[in-house]
Amino acid sequence: MVAEKEKQVVWIVDDDSSVRWVLEKALQSDGIRTRSFERASALLDAFAQEQPDVLMTDIRMPGIDGIEMMERLNLKDRPLPVIVMTAHADLDSAVAAFQGGAFEYLPKPFDIDLAVSLVRRASQISAAKADSEPSTISSISSMIGQAPAMQDVFRTIGRLSRASMNVLITGESGTGKELVAQALHEHSPRASQPFVALNTTAIAADLLESELFGHERGAFTGAEARRIGRFEQAHGGTLFLDEIGDMSLDLQTRLLRVLAEGEFYRVGGQSSIKVDVRIVAATNQNLATAVEQGRFREDLFHRLNVIHVRTPPLRERAEDIPLLLRHYIEVAAEELGVEPKRLTPEAESLLCAFEWPGNVRELVNICRRLMVTAPGTEIRPEDLPEDISVEQISIDEQDWQRKLSVWAEHQLVTGIDVPLLEIAMPEFEKALIRVALMRAKGRRQEAAKLLGWGRNTLTRKIKDLDIDI
Repeated sequence: MVAEKEKQVVWIVDDDSSVRWVLEKALQSDGIRTRSFERASALLDAFAQEQPDVLMTDIRMPGIDGIEMMERLNLKDRPLPVIVMTAHADLDSAVAAFQGGAFEYLPKPFDIDLAVSLVRRASQISAAKADSEPSTISSISSMIGQAPAMQDVFRTIGRLSRASMNVLITGESGTGKELVAQALHEHSPRASQPFVALNTTAIAADLLESELFGHERGAFTGAEARRIGRFEQAHGGTLFLDEIGDMSLDLQTRLLRVLAEGEFYRVGGQSSIKVDVRIVAATNQNLATAVEQGRFREDLFHRLNVIHVRTPPLRERAEDIPLLLRHYIEVAAEELGVEPKRLTPEAESLLCAFEWPGNVRELVNICRRLMVTAPGTEIRPEDLPEDISVEQISIDEQDWQRKLSVWAEHQLVTGIDVPLLEIAMPEFEKALIRVALMRAKGRRQEAAKLLGWGRNTLTRKIKDLDIDI
């Protein structure tokens, strides 16, 4: 057996002494040596003399920040895994961290056991850096989110910032799937090339083939001139196909052939056309179920589902609602050329308690409406739509038992083969665990306390119920 290195060495740079102290104690308890720095400048000086096995760094620090420090370390030429920590988690910082050579991106506050586990993983990996130059970082301000579910989306975009592989985005209507597609393109090596979007349900089925692949003059009645399709328009760049689950099987076959061979024929054409296009597809359907039911080709599903991104519904990221409200009220005010109105605490509380069945799209529309209809400079509870009221929300809170009873009765009537509790309890526990984790901002100890469990019980439940957090 090869002798293991005596002890792994981790360097920590963070201007917050409490963060440094907690990490030092946790890592040292796990048999890992640590060295801490309050400023990036001190670490850079020390780096000239020796090198750690893993580096943990904050992003925002006085003087040299974490991203600039990583640039100065020239990590493309050094096999040094870096774990980036930040309390200011947004898309641009996630992308910048990964493009700067980060091994992982860890939003604060983080679970200390997760941090130690990441250090262990990072210490075993010799980071192989890609040769490609990082693409220009641009801001997509509408992608806002501090919730863990949104941080997962940001991390995925960051990890893919040097890649051009196909991506499948799933999520409910109104969750911002096209925004994610735009971010994937703008933070990719294809950023300088076209981004072409097509909602496949917005085009009549008999015209969709021509829309995608173009047609030659005279190919069919009304084809008076040659038309360049979306694939040719997106050559070298990204083609975003929204609502891909509604595409006909015949057209799925043609799409599969393009993905497999990189070429196609215009409708009525005789010469093949070669294209280099990255496909980002989106759907609010469960494509795996559609494959089982014969509504979607399995081979096409696997071609598209190279990387999967799930856009979370707004109810799973309730802590982001105040941020989104303020942002879109400001956007609406700018569109109208007026000063943004202020939400009173009471109105904001009602909006935060609302379930938002239409997700972010519904929130955007309500912000626009309120900027027009609310009198004065404040938005008060009486200015809100009728379905967002104290009475409505309180009724909903009291009504869940009745809805549960109706569900149980329906299950019994339809003749289920398993006991009711075996169906209901896992889903019941999943819902409560997710809410507790959101309220605790991912801190498992605090979430466990809210649930009335011990931390070990919560960890076991997350594993047993296969909860994606």
